[in-house]
Amino acid sequence: MMRGKISRFSVALTVLLTVGLTTAIDAYQQAAQAQTAGMTRRLERRDTRQQSRDVKHECNASGQASRAQCRHAKHSTKQAGRQTNP
Repeated sequence: MMRGKISRFSVALTVLLTVGLTTAIDAYQQAAQAQTAGMTRRLERRDTRQQSRDVKHECNASGQASRAQCRHAKHSTKQAGRQTNP
């Protein structure tokens, strides 16, 4: 009689752990992604800033343009990012 209760208990515990772990893993994956439109826009701004930095660094490294022209290239890249992202 006691053996049947332990077996049922272990089966129930295994089921609960399986369901609980599956739920926890699924919730973690959703939390790792942007949850709101504001978070998405912030990520897009970060990408745009990095692209503009890359443009400026490439311009400066080429040595064919003045620093002012490189700043203008960076500014133009950021402006283009602002216009495509509402």
